[in-house]
Amino acid sequence: MAEPADPPEPREPVEPREPIEPRDTAERLIAILGPRLDELRSLGDELTSRWRGDAIRVGEGTRRRVQDVARELGLVTREEWDELELRVAQLEHRLRLLEED
Repeated sequence: MAEPADPPEPREPVEPREPIEPRDTAERLIAILGPRLDELRSLGDELTSRWRGDAIRVGEGTRRRVQDVARELGLVTREEWDELELRVAQLEHRLRLLEED
Protein backbone atom coordinates (compact mmCIF):
# COMPACT_ATOMS: atom_id res chain seq x y z
CA MET A 1 0.00 0.00 0.00
CA ALA A 2 0.99 3.58 -0.43
CA GLU A 3 2.72 5.29 2.40
CA PRO A 4 0.77 8.07 4.09
CA ALA A 5 1.57 11.51 2.73
CA ASP A 6 3.72 13.75 4.85
CA PRO A 7 1.73 16.44 6.58
CA PRO A 8 2.11 19.84 4.92
CA GLU A 9 4.72 22.10 6.38
CA PRO A 10 3.28 24.95 8.38
CA ARG A 11 3.32 28.23 6.49
CA GLU A 12 4.74 31.37 7.87
CA PRO A 13 2.10 34.00 8.57
CA VAL A 14 1.83 36.55 5.81
CA GLU A 15 2.27 40.10 6.94
CA PRO A 16 -0.36 42.42 5.54
CA ARG A 17 1.03 44.79 2.96
CA GLU A 18 0.22 48.42 2.72
CA PRO A 19 -2.30 48.95 -0.04
CA ILE A 20 -0.73 50.29 -3.19
CA GLU A 21 -2.52 53.29 -4.51
CA PRO A 22 -3.34 53.29 -8.21
CA ARG A 23 -1.61 56.63 -8.53
CA ASP A 24 1.68 55.15 -7.28
CA THR A 25 1.34 52.24 -9.67
CA ALA A 26 0.58 54.56 -12.58
CA GLU A 27 3.52 56.81 -11.73
CA ARG A 28 5.89 53.85 -11.57
CA LEU A 29 4.54 52.53 -14.86
CA ILE A 30 4.97 55.92 -16.51
CA ALA A 31 8.49 56.21 -15.13
CA ILE A 32 9.36 52.82 -16.58
CA LEU A 33 7.57 53.18 -19.92
CA GLY A 34 7.73 56.96 -20.36
CA PRO A 35 10.56 57.07 -22.88
CA ARG A 36 9.05 54.17 -24.79
CA LEU A 37 5.54 55.63 -25.02
CA ASP A 38 6.51 58.06 -27.77
CA GLU A 39 8.13 55.25 -29.70
CA LEU A 40 5.01 53.11 -29.27
CA ARG A 41 2.77 55.96 -30.41
CA SER A 42 4.86 56.63 -33.51
CA LEU A 43 4.98 52.92 -34.30
CA GLY A 44 1.20 52.68 -33.94
CA ASP A 45 0.70 55.72 -36.18
CA GLU A 46 3.04 54.28 -38.78
CA LEU A 47 1.31 50.91 -38.77
CA THR A 48 -2.17 52.42 -39.11
CA SER A 49 -1.08 54.69 -41.96
CA ARG A 50 0.49 51.74 -43.76
CA TRP A 51 -2.66 49.72 -43.24
CA ARG A 52 -4.79 52.52 -44.67
CA GLY A 53 -2.46 52.84 -47.66
CA ASP A 54 -2.58 49.11 -48.29
CA ALA A 55 -6.38 49.11 -48.03
CA ILE A 56 -6.61 51.93 -50.58
CA ARG A 57 -4.25 50.16 -52.98
CA VAL A 58 -6.17 46.90 -52.67
CA GLY A 59 -9.43 48.72 -53.35
CA GLU A 60 -8.04 50.47 -56.41
CA GLY A 61 -6.55 47.25 -57.76
CA THR A 62 -9.82 45.40 -57.27
CA ARG A 63 -11.78 48.15 -59.01
CA ARG A 64 -9.41 48.01 -62.01
CA ARG A 65 -9.68 44.23 -62.25
CA VAL A 66 -13.48 44.34 -62.16
CA GLN A 67 -13.50 47.01 -64.87
CA ASP A 68 -11.15 44.93 -67.01
CA VAL A 69 -13.34 41.83 -66.61
CA ALA A 70 -16.47 43.85 -67.44
CA ARG A 71 -14.80 45.26 -70.53
CA GLU A 72 -13.72 41.77 -71.65
CA LEU A 73 -17.30 40.53 -71.23
CA GLY A 74 -18.59 43.45 -73.26
CA LEU A 75 -20.40 45.08 -70.34
CA VAL A 76 -20.82 48.82 -70.12
CA THR A 77 -19.79 50.82 -67.09
CA ARG A 78 -22.12 53.33 -65.47
CA GLU A 79 -19.93 56.18 -66.68
CA GLU A 80 -20.04 54.95 -70.28
CA TRP A 81 -23.81 54.44 -70.07
CA ASP A 82 -24.34 57.99 -68.80
CA GLU A 83 -22.17 59.35 -71.60
CA LEU A 84 -24.18 57.43 -74.21
CA GLU A 85 -27.46 58.70 -72.74
CA LEU A 86 -26.19 62.26 -73.01
CA ARG A 87 -25.14 61.77 -76.64
CA VAL A 88 -28.53 60.28 -77.56
CA ALA A 89 -30.33 63.16 -75.84
CA GLN A 90 -28.17 65.65 -77.76
CA LEU A 91 -28.92 63.89 -81.08
CA GLU A 92 -32.66 63.83 -80.34
CA HIS A 93 -32.54 67.54 -79.56
CA ARG A 94 -30.74 68.30 -82.83
CA LEU A 95 -33.27 66.22 -84.79
CA ARG A 96 -36.17 68.15 -83.23
CA LEU A 97 -34.50 71.42 -84.16
CA LEU A 98 -34.04 70.23 -87.76
CA GLU A 99 -37.67 69.02 -87.97
CA GLU A 100 -38.98 72.38 -86.77
CA ASP A 101 -37.19 74.28 -89.56
